[in-house]
Order: sequence, then structure tokens, then C-alpha cells
Amino acid sequence: MGFKRKRGDGEGEEMDGEDRGRPNFNGGEKRNVILPSMIKNKDKRSKVYAKQKHEKKLEKQKKIKARDAAEKRALELGEEPPQKMIPKTIENTRESDETVCRPDDEELFADIDADEFNPVLRREIIPKILITTCRFNSTRGPALISELISVIPNSHYKKRGTYDLKKKRGTYDLKKIVEYATKKDFTSLIVVHTNRREPNALLIIGLPNGPTAHFKLSNLVLRKDIKNHGNPTSHEPELVLNNFTTRLGNRVGRFFQSLFPQEPNFRGRRVVTFHNQRDFIFFRHHRYIFEEKKQSSTKGKDGAPIERVKARLQECGPRFTLKLVTLQHGTFDTKGGEFEWVHKPEMDTSRRRFFL
Repeated sequence: MGFKRKRGDGEGEEMDGEDRGRPNFNGGEKRNVILPSMIKNKDKRSKVYAKQKHEKKLEKQKKIKARDAAEKRALELGEEPPQKMIPKTIENTRESDETVCRPDDEELFADIDADEFNPVLRREIIPKILITTCRFNSTRGPALISELISVIPNSHYKKRGTYDLKKKRGTYDLKKIVEYATKKDFTSLIVVHTNRREPNALLIIGLPNGPTAHFKLSNLVLRKDIKNHGNPTSHEPELVLNNFTTRLGNRVGRFFQSLFPQEPNFRGRRVVTFHNQRDFIFFRHHRYIFEEKKQSSTKGKDGAPIERVKARLQECGPRFTLKLVTLQHGTFDTKGGEFEWVHKPEMDTSRRRFFL
């Protein structure tokens, strides 16, 4: 039958008499719940929505006050405070994965000792990086490369060469660049791909034995577009790798680690961060400083204000996001290469499944 509006009322607050006592599927009586979407009048609909939102806020504040009072009462009585509720997130409800690294996994440590990055990470070889562009590059590609050179120590840029329309090929193929970089004792090769005048991918090749990682690049913000940005110094940066917990993530994290020297210069106060969250790798570059501030509100036993140390960050740029597409054994080879991992669309069926 539905419900009828009261005369002169646009909210539909009263239900029809026939529906008021009708039982629902659970056996109880039907409640007169008014949803904002049931009200056709826009002004009254917005008022009802604001009222419901305010009531939810008051109810939440009451719960917080009651929880704080119970915790305070337990501390006064010398009892254990009630356990805090942990909110459910996509990260802490992720699907179980057998490849998550454990501290007692001997097989993992054996693989680490025998992988391609071991000579660089053991400081037997100093990392030396070659950076180039794809055949069709734009102004944003070289701009990103110039900022990557300021981020990664001992990195060098070589121009890829122009594209020959008659021969339908560039002056330098990627395999020839890999051979050249190997002869010149480079440890890694980074290729910046562009599409529609915007960098959209990074190809990182470990030399001389691989592996080759292809990343999708998005959300690029150059240094000049960052508000109140800082200028980096020539000191070797510190490296922070977050949430690379699986075997694949550990391998990708060691790949990033092999691009940087393993002896950071702490005087420069530079830090480069690769933060993995839901298989998206966020790249950030900061400078930090520690400041001592006297707080007059908090005083010690002698009455003097307590000095507290605060850390301040200044972003130097660039800022971008990476997503792993493929990881290949050996150097770049599209025809006969063997892939360790390939991202496929059917892998994205669950929001709680992560691979890194």
C-alpha cells in the first residue's frame, strides 16, 4: 500500500494506518523510520539529513566520554583498563598469504644471499645508474629525469636518440643500451616512458644479470609544483622501505635498495621513502630537521619549562606513485624472457588480496 503524506507536510513523517502495525520479516512490528531519500522536498530533506547527522555525532561523543570515564575509573582502582576497539581496515583484514616473510624462514635468507642485488647491498660494488628516455619523449620526461638524478646518487643521463621515420626505428634499441651500460659498469638502467606528453611508466633493469621490473607511473608532481618545496643537497640519502612483507615485495624492495648507496650521510638529513600500501608504491623525498622548543605549559620538578624535540619535514620532490606490472628474470627480453610475476586483471577480484 505504501505510505501517505500528512496534509501540509512534505516530510512523509506519518505512515498510513494500514502499514503502522504490519509485522516485518523478523516477526516484530514495522518501525516508522524516515530516510532522507523518502522526502521529496529538497529543503526538508537536507534538514532531516543534518538532524540525523548531528544525532549520530552526539551519540559518538557520548560513547567516547563513557569509554574515557571507564578507563579513568579502572586506573584509579588499579585494574586493567578495558581493551581498546581496533577498527577493521582493508590492511588488517587482508587475505592470508603463504608468501609473507617470516623471521625464521631459512629458505628466504638463502635466496637473499644468492640474489642479483647481493654484491651492491654488501658494498662490494658501488651502484652506478644510467637513466634514459623512450623513443618518443616530451618535456615532462627529461624534467622528471633531472629530478631523479638529484635524488639518486651516482646517476647519469644519456640521450636515447631521435626516431628515424624511414627506417621506422630509433637510433638506439633498448638491448643495445643494455649492452652499452653493461660494458660501462653500470649496475642499473632506468627508462622513463611517456604517453601523450606525460610520463606513465618506469622500466628498471638490473645489470648485468637482471631482473627487469616494469612499473606503471601515476600522480606525478614535479618539484616546482610542490608548495614550499626544498632543494636537495648532494649528500647520500637515507632510505625508508615500508610494508614490503611478501617474498615478491621483499624482492622489489631490495631492487629499490640496490639503486642507492648503502652508506647514507646523516649530516645531509635527506630521506627517500618507498611506502607500499595496497600494492601502490608511494615515492617521497624529504629533508628533515630537529628543533628544540621550550613548552611553558609543561614544567619539570624544578619549575623550569621542559624542552621537547620536534621533527619537521620539508618535501623536495618529485612525488609519484608506482604499481608493479611485470617482474622478469634477466635483462629486458620481450620474446624469450621468463617472467617471475605478471599482473593480470583477474587478480583484482578481491580488495583484500595484496601481492607486495
